[in-house]
Amino acid sequence: MCKDHQWINQAIQKIESDFQRSADTHLVKLDLPQFTGIDIYLKDESTHPTGSLKHRLARSLFLYAICNGWVGPETTIIEASSGSTAVSEAYFAKLLGLPFIAVMPEGTAKSKIEKIEFYGGKAHLVERTDQIYSESKELAKELNGHYMDQFTYAERATDWRGNNNIANSIFNQMTQEPHPIPSWIVMSAGTGGTSATLGRFIRYQQHATQLHVVDPECSVFHQYFIKGDESIRSQSGSRIEGIGRPRVEPSFIPSVIDTMQTVTDAQSLATMNWLGTQLGRKVGPSTGTNMYGVLCLAHQMMRKGKTGSIVTLLCDSGERYLDTYYNPQWVQSTIGSLSEANLHLYQLLNID
Repeated sequence: MCKDHQWINQAIQKIESDFQRSADTHLVKLDLPQFTGIDIYLKDESTHPTGSLKHRLARSLFLYAICNGWVGPETTIIEASSGSTAVSEAYFAKLLGLPFIAVMPEGTAKSKIEKIEFYGGKAHLVERTDQIYSESKELAKELNGHYMDQFTYAERATDWRGNNNIANSIFNQMTQEPHPIPSWIVMSAGTGGTSATLGRFIRYQQHATQLHVVDPECSVFHQYFIKGDESIRSQSGSRIEGIGRPRVEPSFIPSVIDTMQTVTDAQSLATMNWLGTQLGRKVGPSTGTNMYGVLCLAHQMMRKGKTGSIVTLLCDSGERYLDTYYNPQWVQSTIGSLSEANLHLYQLLNID
């Protein structure tokens, strides 16, 4: 336990100063004339210093751990992650001058490891994905460090009542829009922390907004939402990086979610590619998952003659996925053909 109040104060000041230097992320309006009376917005989280939504999570996890006395001036930070969370946590560890180790499975793309190493972090490789949790705990014990455990603490670390969290930011940015209170907010779940923050904030502020969570293939969150069985497991992990889990994570709170749907990997990638043509830049695959859910809801609203607004998140840029999701050979061998998904997307976008 860290009881060095001077170091704690300095650490918090560094993180808060970093936050003050960062402008709020943009809320981008997507013009789709076929959805008359329905306004669609994307909260662009790719503009954070580390390039993704996980920058918010990493900041919150560090503040939570420091204020709880779990992290001190010589604490090694350990996290079970091979993706954006590890990159963002490495950034904050460097800011505080702390060692950082990301526990990840063998076979993790070299480009991901390089991003973590860019911020001074190290990769600790294990044979299987399901070993990352136990190995992280063992490393923390061995090194007298702290296991951040994003999958447990994501929903606890964020102030869901306000304080410029992502939900607070969305509603503030929507105040001058034609439909300032969104009919829907659409979000995918990785840890479940962001969906928990959004759902709690909506209820706390007594908004009429509904929260719709989209889940990729090979993730158990949707089934858990339906059945309530925490023991559900998937034999393979999600192929959409950053979202979906093969087990129910402690930070996933189904009771704050109104509706859910499963989105196939092909649908995610087809929508990702289409959205890039609308924005003039590449987006990541989880944004494709989010946007597919948005289009389904917009289609339903049009059929029912309803108007309103829908907000979702642009989680990260597609530039970091050029070797995978934007590589036709990789997509064909890993996901398969997108033809059927492209056809269904065309049907969603063309209202009779």
